[in-house]
Amino acid sequence: MTPTTTSPGTTAAASPGVSVPRLRNGELRAMVAKVLADRAGTALTPRAIAHTLNRSSGAVGNACKVLADRGEAEIASVTPLSYRATTTTASAAAPTVTPAPAKSGTARTPRPKAPPAAAPAPTSSNSAVVTGPVMRPNGTEYHPRLVSGTTLPDVTALRRLRDAGVAALLYGPPGTGKTSVVEAAFPDCITVQGDGDTVVADLVGDYTKTPDGEFVFVHGPLVRAMRDGVPLFVDDATLIPPTVLAVVYPAMDGRRQIVIKANGGEVVDAAPGFYVVAGHNPGVHGAVLTDALASRFSVQVQVSSDYDLADQLGVDRKAVRVARNLATRQERGEIRWAPQLRELLAFKKIAAVLGTDAAAANLVGIAPEEDRVTVAAVVRDAFGRTVTPLALGARVTTKP
Repeated sequence: MTPTTTSPGTTAAASPGVSVPRLRNGELRAMVAKVLADRAGTALTPRAIAHTLNRSSGAVGNACKVLADRGEAEIASVTPLSYRATTTTASAAAPTVTPAPAKSGTARTPRPKAPPAAAPAPTSSNSAVVTGPVMRPNGTEYHPRLVSGTTLPDVTALRRLRDAGVAALLYGPPGTGKTSVVEAAFPDCITVQGDGDTVVADLVGDYTKTPDGEFVFVHGPLVRAMRDGVPLFVDDATLIPPTVLAVVYPAMDGRRQIVIKANGGEVVDAAPGFYVVAGHNPGVHGAVLTDALASRFSVQVQVSSDYDLADQLGVDRKAVRVARNLATRQERGEIRWAPQLRELLAFKKIAAVLGTDAAAANLVGIAPEEDRVTVAAVVRDAFGRTVTPLALGARVTTKP
């Protein structure tokens, strides 16, 4: 079986002897609009539309985004991400839809190493500069930040890096928003949470026993992302043993292909749209950024907390002042820990439920033990009173 390229974002694996016609610019978008228009009122995911057209779900997802940007479709839901026809969808629809030839089996002999393929051309939806908050799959808003040295918001920069095939590594303390920006940029991304116990099977898949007692191979997140043409976010990538993470490398370089030895040498090719972005928490015990990993990510972006955003989101200004003070001390090497945006948003929620004093006490309690005296002093100076970590006190008694 030889993969036949139709156009950027529309690769289909055809059966021997079957030729897949190359789609013209905008043709896939019109086909997607036709599917939406034919099922007006129904919310469809990019994967469902891709199944109908037998096309890459990544390419279909890009087409859906363009239609939504033009008002020729609308987002019906973000979890899962789905789209619905509008009153103008029919005008953008193709007269007819001809699905691509069906794919045949997946297992085959590895093909010779091919030269690096050209990166897919940017789509207008990915290239457009975002101008306001972006909705994450969980329904919360992400507020984009400019990437230093550019005029681009982080969400737009990541999308353009994906178009160009340039892998990105986001690094910074936990709680600074690395996951948030990735989910905002790529709502259809598949996430792998890395740790020291991650094994190859957690990425490519493994055999599992069915209720009738048979064993079947269930593909993992790396394979699903490659086949669907969607981004793979490897969070805490530097906690994963280097020998395990190496399974991802052939999918990232010019080969864009992996071989699953555990499944009889099955060969998996990456569909257009597949992209790898990773997160790294420097200073976390066990996190090691090896030369092999660093070399795979040509762009490395530091992510720090946006304390101005915390102010805008209504976090108590005294708590923000505490965080800024501790962050400055952390930069000087005086302490190891400082509250990040995640902790400040938690402060706001705790204060609303238990009161400001309890939220301030919790800031002291969550600090590492070696930094707790310093954190308590900074909290005391900001709030004007001494607080101690939250703890259970006397037993509640019933009054007679």
